Amino acid sequence: MTTAEIAKQYVAFCRDGRFLQALEELYAGDIVSVEAMDLGSLPRELQGKNAVRDKNTGWFDANDLHTATITGPFLSPERFAVIFSLDWTVKSTGERRQFEEVAVYTVTGGKVAREEFLYGS
Repeated sequence: MTTAEIAKQYVAFCRDGRFLQALEELYAGDIVSVEAMDLGSLPRELQGKNAVRDKNTGWFDANDLHTATITGPFLSPERFAVIFSLDWTVKSTGERRQFEEVAVYTVTGGKVAREEFLYGS
């Protein structure tokens, strides 16, 4: 698949709420995921599909996602970016949060090989 095809499929999965399916079908086994900062007990950078899956599953287990608006994709030949606007509730506290981030994905060999997240202020 081309970068544009992967980007289009990725956005379609996310708009349908199928975030984990996007990971399973579109990510390389040795994916590198880089957050803008450390997230509690998780390091800023994770490597491998299992580690990235565990990070995502942990987030969905700890939070109730109300809405996710996905803007994009924005393309170059080997990368694409997506803007996520999220509204969710933390299950343990009941606190409702809104958040915006830019996610930049690098495609190598027809799979997402790297994802990097930049957070809004």
